[in-house]
Amino acid sequence: MPKRLNMSRKKTIAIDMDNVLVDIETNWINWYERELGVRVTREAMRGIPEDQAFPDPEAARKLLYQPGFFRGAPLMEGALEALEELNREYEIYIVSAAMEFPNSLLEKHDWIAEHFPFISWRNIVLCGDKSVIATDYMIDDHLKNLDFCKGIPVLFTAGHNIHVTKYTRVNNWKEATALFKRYLVA
Repeated sequence: MPKRLNMSRKKTIAIDMDNVLVDIETNWINWYERELGVRVTREAMRGIPEDQAFPDPEAARKLLYQPGFFRGAPLMEGALEALEELNREYEIYIVSAAMEFPNSLLEKHDWIAEHFPFISWRNIVLCGDKSVIATDYMIDDHLKNLDFCKGIPVLFTAGHNIHVTKYTRVNNWKEATALFKRYLVA
């Protein structure tokens, strides 16, 4: 099979969805409260695996399999403007390890189409294992994905990764945009 060429010759960035483009922490907290009647704070999610922040981790995890969980999740602040800007200088790929949650495939596709209509379907990768991704850069909140990044990994801050010091970190989309502007001139 012929290899698809990056005809634009732009550098490429793989950008994760959950906790990077999508505010999954807020969505999960809201769903948990609605379904189980218990409010968990974002502070409770700091430094531990996401599901462990909830009083009933198993019930919290089951929410991820519910229809509508991913489709209605809020956009991360500044993500739209950042991707519009980065898309001018880089080839952007939205990448999500979505296979574990079958409902999420269509929901994530529709979410991307709504929030990022300028991203071509050719630049959306819903996979099971991100180690197959071979972009120049990868922005993700999970070490399990960044550890196998073939390019330059960038850690996006989320509650569960606040103690990680292994990678270049960005705390928000303003910082991410500034970092990638610096990479252009480096």
